[in-house]
Amino acid sequence: MLPCVRLWLWISAFASLAGWGLSAAGQLNRLGYAVAFAVFAVFIFVFRGFIAESKVQSPRSKVGIGIERRRLWTLGFGLWTRLLRRFRRPLPFCFGALAVLIFLGGAIYPPGNYTGLTYRVARVLQWLDHGGWFWIHTVNYRMNDRACGIEWIYAPLLLFTKSDRGLFLVNFLPFLLMPGLVFGVFTRLGVRARVAWQWMWLLPTGYNFLLQAGSIANDTFPVVFALAALDFSLRAWTSRRASDLWHSILAAALLTGAKASNLPLLLPWAIVIFPLVPLLRRKPAATGLVILLAVAVSFLPNAVFNARYCGDWTGSNLEDARLAMKNPVVGVWGNGFQLVLDNFAPPIFPMARRWNENAPSLMPHSLTVAADKYFDDGFFSLGELPTEDWAGIGFGLSILLAASVFAAMGIRAPPAGVNVAAIPSLLRRCVLAAAWISLLAYCVKSGMTGAARLIAPYYPLLVASLVAGAGQSEIVRRRWWRLLSGVTLALAFVVLALSPDRPLWPAKTILSRLSVRNPDRPSLTRALKVYTTYAQRHDSLAGVRDLLPPGTGVVGFVAGPDDADISLWRPIGGRHVEHFLLTDPPAQIRRQVEYAVVGGFNLKMRNTTIEDWLQKNSAELVASTNATLKVSEGPQPWFVVRFK
Repeated sequence: MLPCVRLWLWISAFASLAGWGLSAAGQLNRLGYAVAFAVFAVFIFVFRGFIAESKVQSPRSKVGIGIERRRLWTLGFGLWTRLLRRFRRPLPFCFGALAVLIFLGGAIYPPGNYTGLTYRVARVLQWLDHGGWFWIHTVNYRMNDRACGIEWIYAPLLLFTKSDRGLFLVNFLPFLLMPGLVFGVFTRLGVRARVAWQWMWLLPTGYNFLLQAGSIANDTFPVVFALAALDFSLRAWTSRRASDLWHSILAAALLTGAKASNLPLLLPWAIVIFPLVPLLRRKPAATGLVILLAVAVSFLPNAVFNARYCGDWTGSNLEDARLAMKNPVVGVWGNGFQLVLDNFAPPIFPMARRWNENAPSLMPHSLTVAADKYFDDGFFSLGELPTEDWAGIGFGLSILLAASVFAAMGIRAPPAGVNVAAIPSLLRRCVLAAAWISLLAYCVKSGMTGAARLIAPYYPLLVASLVAGAGQSEIVRRRWWRLLSGVTLALAFVVLALSPDRPLWPAKTILSRLSVRNPDRPSLTRALKVYTTYAQRHDSLAGVRDLLPPGTGVVGFVAGPDDADISLWRPIGGRHVEHFLLTDPPAQIRRQVEYAVVGGFNLKMRNTTIEDWLQKNSAELVASTNATLKVSEGPQPWFVVRFK
């Protein structure tokens, strides 16, 4: 498992370094990546001497080589046998079955994560089109101020394949590494091996991990970086190897490079690694190179550009003012409310629409006022089914975890006999406590809704702190606990199969027939509308694209900050999209494009009409149609216009 983790860290680091480096040279293209691949191969060949511990190796004869090959063959066969034996057990088997279903869903369905299509994939296409990263002229500020970690891995995939169908692998591959890393971190932090073994298979079945593993969302993507940063630093307490610390530093940098909201998680990592800093002095040259690489792949480059272009390293000047929490006390209990609400919401909630309509009136007035004043829209919102847009670890794991904690309170067990003698007990307790301090820091600063989804990298440490007691070893033996864990796994299969993003059943076919037979059932109509919209989300403006004149190489896009332009790029590599604001001078638009697509919903929100806009910009209407980007907005008008 560790070689795979190291490989993933170096692949991720190379992708980020190549992205920034080629952008600086204006060569974010195939030739640039070919050179970067060659340089990276040479770098690994030279740097491997610094990473690997020096060992005295005796000359190998032909007989010795033959014996070694037979031993490797035997070891490989033994590993395969042990792997098959392991997956005969219920928990590993269920994880394996879920992984297969996730892969099938990702392979069958094109990516449909809305935010991923709206700004993550879209801005990568912009960078590739312009030869490198640049501050995009757009109303969609997220294309500029957000971290670029996952996007730099997308870039070569989109460049060489001209398709977004394989992008889900960027989430799926690290998902497979979660169980081993969870076990390693849990046991080194004092969780008993029996308990850690159960949770290494259960924790990845959290709804957010399952749903995003086959997606292009980026909330659970950095979870492996958070685990690897702690795992390698904790290993260094025993191994005393500088190479473990190098990988830990690299993982921590990638953690922040993926999402700025992960910055508070550096606290528990710093507590582990700070006493080990003297180990880094053994190889100062290699340590210096690793630190330089870590700086390049962290959030720091984004922070520098944010400070330059908008005057604030976080980019909050561009965001909705409510996204940055102004009242720390409200931030703590408001985010806490969201975490409880989203994680304990039923996995199938037919009354979600009624709840969303009436929840503000049912809550205390002070809570409603604070939610409107300090938080983004959708504070009380729930969905009929968990989706990757809002789900946390979910109902099943939350109930199982709560039951485990409460049941263990009445058990007096001997101290945990965990083999972590090299790691001081006080340090382990400080790390587990720091996880909650990190969560507190997040809550104090964030006014974004969907906290249960956004804190995905925090969950492993939070869960470890709750199951670290010696009594948990007794709890996991209880019959009721095993039954409840079985129910949790069953719910995970249900959630994965029913997911509107990638349903593993003929949803539209069945719901269409049921709607025809039962036209008076609004719930069926709503379900069909949701599944239909999600199925079309990867290419929601296909009808608009068909209205463009054949051979249009560059098209303008005048829409709102949450409108997706991905359809206008398809087929990828065949057309370029330029963003414009409603207030841009007509001459500026006319210099770059002849045809533009204009969103009617954006015009409505800006209190203007297409007729007024056409007259102001000396443009003419070519065609119009309706398209649905989001279920909440419904069908909206879209216009194709030509500048005279």
